[in-house]
Amino acid sequence: MAKRVTTIPATLNRFDSRPLQSVRKRRVAGYARVSTDSEEQATSYEAQVDYYTRYIKSNPDWEFVGIYTDDGITATNTSHRDGFKQMVEDALAGKIDLIITKSISRFARNTVDSLVTVRELKEKGIEIYFEKENIWTLDAKGELLITIMSSLAQEESRSISENTTWGKGKSFADGKASVSFSRFLGYDRGPNGEFIINEEQAVTVRYIYKRFLEGLSTYQIAKELTKMGVKTAAGKDKWYTSSVLSILKNEKYKGDALLQKSFTKDFLTHKRVDNKGEVPQYYVEGHHEGVVTADQFEQVQAELYRRQNMDRYSGVGCFSSIIKCGECGSWYGAKVWHSNDKYRRVIYRCNKKYGNGCKCKTPHITEDEIKEMFIKAVNELFSEKAEIIENTKTMMDMVCNTDDLDKKLGDKVAELNIIAEQMQTAIAENSRTALDQNEYERRYADLTERYNTIKAEYDKISEQIENKKAQRELFKGFIQALEKQGALVEEFDEGLWSSLMQEVVVNAKDDIRFIFKNGFEIKTR
Repeated sequence: MAKRVTTIPATLNRFDSRPLQSVRKRRVAGYARVSTDSEEQATSYEAQVDYYTRYIKSNPDWEFVGIYTDDGITATNTSHRDGFKQMVEDALAGKIDLIITKSISRFARNTVDSLVTVRELKEKGIEIYFEKENIWTLDAKGELLITIMSSLAQEESRSISENTTWGKGKSFADGKASVSFSRFLGYDRGPNGEFIINEEQAVTVRYIYKRFLEGLSTYQIAKELTKMGVKTAAGKDKWYTSSVLSILKNEKYKGDALLQKSFTKDFLTHKRVDNKGEVPQYYVEGHHEGVVTADQFEQVQAELYRRQNMDRYSGVGCFSSIIKCGECGSWYGAKVWHSNDKYRRVIYRCNKKYGNGCKCKTPHITEDEIKEMFIKAVNELFSEKAEIIENTKTMMDMVCNTDDLDKKLGDKVAELNIIAEQMQTAIAENSRTALDQNEYERRYADLTERYNTIKAEYDKISEQIENKKAQRELFKGFIQALEKQGALVEEFDEGLWSSLMQEVVVNAKDDIRFIFKNGFEIKTR
């Protein structure tokens, strides 16, 4: 018997299960995007929206759903594209049958994002038409073409990113700094991109530096600025510790500029990371006029380093973490007596005087007594002012000299570079030649161990250098304070206290020692 084949025609659309004879119009949406918020791109954006609106409405078989848009952003990933995400969400909810867009590069420059989205929509019978490439995603050859074209678009994005990075690197190498002036307190952008001091904002910056050197913590300074109603760089009312600290640490406030502190690690995610040596940095001295003096800035860095290496710093005033118990070594803290009546006064006593079963015999001292004793100690110091300044300079040159350490550090850098090169050579050799893997791993482990040992030595030397630099700044601040003070001190001065004092050690009522930043000690009482 002869074989007979009867064809049963399809009655349903294989993508959305609608009857083939259905007369329902196809629901169509457009997607438009531009990559920047420039005037030129804004015109392109408006043109895309207008074009696709008219294009969809002109087709009698289509029902216009709307135009989804994203402007002023890049397309390397879809994580921040609200219009794109809403369009996909609506399509999956059954509101859209067809999406029309200009090109794959308008849709996404990330191959993975493109394919994932296309496949997700395809499973629900939703088609995408890429006009420039003439690709319909429900077409059998559509996915292959999308894979190829998306890869090309991704490579284009990589090329753009690399060109941009090269341009920035060239600018950095030429000593040209750029910042977001709208979020950078104290400076405005000049006509040629130069730094121009905003005198109104500069007052706030100088206030922060002054109060920090007077002993306040970054937390206390932030509280003060918030209470005073001073606006942050971003125009906010509330100040945070991090904002104050970033101002204190930023070398641009003394007129210098460290370029490429961070870099874009991945062109797809646009994620920026701190530069810890992965790419070159450039330090430009005298880049612009400073809001604070170089000496002020360096004194702040030395004080930051000092507080960082303390067990605890309260920073509620200029006396915090300065007065020390001679018996147990703990700091003296402020206590208020008679806070609600006319006999109110502030006293300082050992923070561990009544804690942990310990009762130090060291006495409390009042704020007025500290001020009085400081004036007495400073005037005694000034009686030998010229000799003390000269001795301090000699001591600074001896104690803070880093020449030997700098040489040792350079030697360690050279050793690290040699070992790193040997490691790279070993990796390359192993990739080209069939080496004994046990021998290769032993060799690589030995190199790694040598590298880590030398890196630890490098870190130790670096720390020693930083210690000496911090000490030098303390000495310099001490000398400058002495040189500026022309006559004997009659009234307590917070700035003078912060510039001169290292610590006050309380041993007994008649044995209180003032130790200055040059190591000079004066016993009072």
